[in-house]
Amino acid sequence: MIQSNILDIKIKKTKNSKINTLDWDNLVFGRAFSDHMFVMDYKDGKWCNAQISEFKDLNFSPATSVLHYGQTIFEGMKAYRNEDNSAILFRPEENAKRFNISAERMCMPEVPVPMFLEALKTLLDIDREWIPTKSGNSLYIRPFMIATDPYVGIRPSETYKFIIFSCPVGKYYTESVPVKIETKYSRAVSGGTGYAKAGGNYAGSLYPALLAQKDGYRQLIWTDAKEHKYIEEAGTMNVVFQIGNTLITPKSSDTILAGITRRSVLDIARDWGYKVEERKVTVKEIIDAIKNNSLVEAFGAGTAATIAQINLIHFDGIDYKLNDPSKSEFSNKLLAYLTSYKMGNEEDKFNWLVKF
Repeated sequence: MIQSNILDIKIKKTKNSKINTLDWDNLVFGRAFSDHMFVMDYKDGKWCNAQISEFKDLNFSPATSVLHYGQTIFEGMKAYRNEDNSAILFRPEENAKRFNISAERMCMPEVPVPMFLEALKTLLDIDREWIPTKSGNSLYIRPFMIATDPYVGIRPSETYKFIIFSCPVGKYYTESVPVKIETKYSRAVSGGTGYAKAGGNYAGSLYPALLAQKDGYRQLIWTDAKEHKYIEEAGTMNVVFQIGNTLITPKSSDTILAGITRRSVLDIARDWGYKVEERKVTVKEIIDAIKNNSLVEAFGAGTAATIAQINLIHFDGIDYKLNDPSKSEFSNKLLAYLTSYKMGNEEDKFNWLVKF
């Protein structure tokens, strides 16, 4: 349940909505932004100045600490709208909790979960008409926090901004993807920030991902930094393999983000009678499974794509083609079910939905 009236949010709606300029049949991911945004300041040890205003640029000093030392975290989530015009959020409390796990690791103030959820709901109430109704489309939501001290000194900032904005989006991937197992560069190391949604994690992944894309691979499968022996994540998603009737996925750790979509996938799989194993997964095990034809399918699981089917895995100079993803029983059934579930068209048997 989303609580209300915790924040005294000052609301100033735009007089010039952009909603009629949107091409709803050709939504490009992350390019068009809804009319409004939520902004709240942290200073003197508390959150204050909560407001919703027109989506607009931010003004900062060139000395603002986030620009120099990368004290920034974010979340990714989606809203849906069903036939009775209800807005629906999928497990928003889990995003709020994970946001605070990231905040603690990056030495930033927590946003209390009820405060996070009220800000989110109030903003979406105002921009409800920006939530697409077409199946497969959604309103992508980006809550984030940045350090705002105008100070060039290496220490935690004393002031911050918490901001939420949204953008209507179509599918992140429109087809299955070829991936490369990365054995030189590393996404995260034990003791680092790999489990946090911190901006620097993603910045550091761009160069090796670009190299792979130049060779024709859409994403990387990251391996452990010490030996490059164990599989960790797939691009910006968690990765799941089906071997026989068993779903296998790397266990969350301090180098692997605890994905909310991944957790949901595993809960559904168990409910459907599949065996699920969360454990260390070796590269050798997956390559051997491909060679002996026991690997049924592989896919990434994350908020943006929901399910990203993998059609090829490159390792050690060899391209291994996987079974035709269009014929994959589990991931196709799963994607259809999750899409319908998030739209409110399935029984909410897991109590994952928040409607308003």
